[in-house]
Amino acid sequence: MPDDAPEILLIVEDSMLAEVARFRLELLGNTVTTVPSAEEGLSRLQNRLPNLIVLDRDLPGMEGTELVRRLKSDERTAGIPALMLSKRAHLGDVQEAFDAGADDYLVTPFDPLVLERKVEALVAAAPTL
Repeated sequence: MPDDAPEILLIVEDSMLAEVARFRLELLGNTVTTVPSAEEGLSRLQNRLPNLIVLDRDLPGMEGTELVRRLKSDERTAGIPALMLSKRAHLGDVQEAFDAGADDYLVTPFDPLVLERKVEALVAAAPTL
């Protein structure tokens, strides 16, 4: 990957979903770091800030919505866009994610091309960290 490749932190417990998403995102030229829990994601953010965070709503130990709330309330990470993945398609669940601070939402299983378009748009609009 080029040194200027966008960095994405992928926080997904489901190994199959993580592998599919990581593969598609790397095909776009991104550098992807995958962790399976909110705690490991927070730990990773202590050392390096990505251009985008893609996270599952259902994470062990801490819901994705709570993680997004924490990230958006922290001055260091507030500007990093967050794309939430979830099997929950109900409008109330989607609205809760946006209310927590998610910048976009994608229902799983997803069309990989839709994931690619959403990621490209979020990375392009993200502030330079």
